[in-house]
Amino acid sequence: MKPLAKAARLYKGYIFDADGTVYLSDRLLPGAAEAVGALRWAGASVVFVSNNPTISHEDIAAKLTRLGIPTNASQVINSTLVLVQYLRNTSPGARVYPIGEKPLMDALLGNGFVVSEEPSEIEYVIASFDRTLVYRKLQIGFDAIRAGARFIATNADPYCPVAGGGQPDAAAVIAALEASTGAKVERILGKPSAVMAETALRALGVSSKDCLLTGDRLLVDVVMAQSTGIPSALVLSGATTRQELSHSEIKPDYVFETLRDALPDGLAR
Repeated sequence: MKPLAKAARLYKGYIFDADGTVYLSDRLLPGAAEAVGALRWAGASVVFVSNNPTISHEDIAAKLTRLGIPTNASQVINSTLVLVQYLRNTSPGARVYPIGEKPLMDALLGNGFVVSEEPSEIEYVIASFDRTLVYRKLQIGFDAIRAGARFIATNADPYCPVAGGGQPDAAAVIAALEASTGAKVERILGKPSAVMAETALRALGVSSKDCLLTGDRLLVDVVMAQSTGIPSALVLSGATTRQELSHSEIKPDYVFETLRDALPDGLAR
């Protein structure tokens, strides 16, 4: 069935991807503030999700607020938050080695994990989006995995969209460790994992059928929605073009030009 170009109804809850959907770098994308404001005015709950582990969920909330969408930290879920919750439930206090940036390191230390650079004692190697990547980090991760450490990741995005292009993301780190060790990453906690979707649904307090998930990536946002029974919308403001959509077997329920199209008839201001 051909995707609809405009939301057919008002949902009780909305999950919006952040990067490439609501904003791009430090610029709010067209229709974002209007859509979120109208949906909240109509009584819908809204949360924002992000695979970007280089910024905390608190700072994402502050950024959204600064850009014109008032948001508190409880309304933002990023891959770091989900990963930390997963490790707290499965391996509290574990010795970990994150290949990532300071916000990920701070989150791990702040939740009682021990960050170690000694391969023989590392229990988890965490691959992440890391713009401070140097060979030494890969060497420690390589040695730890070969010594028996488990191998997980915050996210697996090929690149992070930014104004004017993109930056190599966590997939580059995962690929380097997989190619060099022969091991496969065993768990990815960010999108499109079911863990991320379930965390967002709990934050909204709605069922999957009463929620709409909107993002700019077919293989990340739309796949996560479809795998967890959430209606999906692709917005053409970020990583995916209409031509790429036409050649893909992944078909969302809706295709939006901007987030204004998330507003059903009668709600648009």
